[in-house]
Amino acid sequence: MRWKRPGWYWLGFGWVVVVVRLLWSYRAVMEACGLAEQPSRSRVLAAKLLDRVPARAVPKLRRIRITRFGLVLRIKILPGQDFLDYDAATERLRHSWRTHGVYVRAVKPGFLEIRLVGYDVLRHVVMPRKLPAVELLKVPVALRSDGAVHVRDFRASPHELVIGATESGKSVYLRGLIKGLAAQPVALVGIDCKWGVELAPFARRLSGLAYTPEDAVGLLDVLVEEMVQRYELIRASQGLGAGVVAEEITSDVWGLPEDLRPAPIVLIVDEVAELFLIANKADEKRRDHMVTQLIRLAQLGRAAAIYLEICGQRFGSDLGSGATALRAQLTGRVAHRVNDEASAKMALGDISVRAVGAATRIAVERPGTAVVGLLSGGWARIRSAFVSLDDVAAVCAETAHLTPYIPGLADFRPQPAVLPAQASKQTV
Repeated sequence: MRWKRPGWYWLGFGWVVVVVRLLWSYRAVMEACGLAEQPSRSRVLAAKLLDRVPARAVPKLRRIRITRFGLVLRIKILPGQDFLDYDAATERLRHSWRTHGVYVRAVKPGFLEIRLVGYDVLRHVVMPRKLPAVELLKVPVALRSDGAVHVRDFRASPHELVIGATESGKSVYLRGLIKGLAAQPVALVGIDCKWGVELAPFARRLSGLAYTPEDAVGLLDVLVEEMVQRYELIRASQGLGAGVVAEEITSDVWGLPEDLRPAPIVLIVDEVAELFLIANKADEKRRDHMVTQLIRLAQLGRAAAIYLEICGQRFGSDLGSGATALRAQLTGRVAHRVNDEASAKMALGDISVRAVGAATRIAVERPGTAVVGLLSGGWARIRSAFVSLDDVAAVCAETAHLTPYIPGLADFRPQPAVLPAQASKQTV
């Protein structure tokens, strides 16, 4: 088959040629890739009566759907086959059909979906016009290599670890996330130990911001106290009296009445390694306290609608005590290009060995490309659509009125910056 990028080719009858060639070669490709099985007894008997050689059974092709990236095949697998048989044959199918990529997904028992992608969709990222419907705490942030949209869902994956070297696209991924959350009734809190240069442009939409590790100590203490108060609110609303309806009993804030439900909080930590670094013995106590508070938020924050987005250039057990315990609580994993394999293993080692290898092979000239762990248990390549800093800052300024007021964070609300007075020029 011959594939071309979308354009005039798909507006004519080019797609008809591709489908006809696929149907013509379907049986031969399935047999060559080892996905055919022995014929059934009825077929063997019929072939014997007709004095013919029985053909091997191939998976039945139920449906073909045309997309802007290629084709999607719905097939019914043969008895004795499973998803892993087709997942292991994706490279053979890709070369047999001469496509850029082949991706397999289980639809329901006995049925699989094979997505054929005709070109590199991550070369020039163009998000689809029809994005998923806007829902609270769901933000489309990137495009996957199979053409699907990658959505950051805080309700399904409360906490996430995002790593990437300098100029790897980590900041662009974070901008897209902030841009999507700014238009929702969500409290955004930041810890930016680079003196706020990354998160300060979004200050008008932030409910709290810490510039230094010293300020981060107080901010984390406030968030832990806020979490405790929310748990007390949940416990008080349970009642558990004789007149309480069973459906009204809840164990998280989402079961509370809307007028009592507090606003969700998303804590964004940029350069998390700065929180672990110590210069002397006095800093060690502060570091241990901060890490303890972060772990508490990661372990207990989900039910209180407090979510973590931990970012950094690298992340490993050598950061110090608590790094591994914190990582274990971060369900979501996103690995951009990294400088060392240890960081990739720390992020993706418990997901797939192939995912670690894919993260270490990201090219320097492809910023924004990353390997992400999926909620289904697999992994995929994604690339963030470019979002400029001034664009996100403008969105944050327009949505500043949506910033929820949280009394405990009032002391950490970012204040307008004042430029230092310029030194007078000395004349000779």
